[in-house]
Amino acid sequence: MSKVKIVTFVPADYAATVRQAMGDAGAGAQGDYSHCSFSSVGIGRFTPQDGAKPFIGDVGTPEEVQEERIEVICERSEAKTVIAAMRAAHPYEEVAFDIIPLLSEEEL
Repeated sequence: MSKVKIVTFVPADYAATVRQAMGDAGAGAQGDYSHCSFSSVGIGRFTPQDGAKPFIGDVGTPEEVQEERIEVICERSEAKTVIAAMRAAHPYEEVAFDIIPLLSEEEL
């Protein structure tokens, strides 16, 4: 099986909700464990442009938000389901995320 890592950034107050949704969708399975993830805290910065409907901030005004970076792994075949769950639980209208293909130890 081929695995991927999905990384997203979410306002700190919503991190637990997004982590739970991703885990419930199958992310974070590691041996006999489920819902495994890693988080780190940082500052997200953005300026909403005309046409945006920002969850936080105002159009045309630069914004800084304390966010958590959430990292999970999942099977590649489950990635679309995990991403859909992440989007449904995430408060932002534009969800930033990365999909990183992973090698297994046997592939080295």
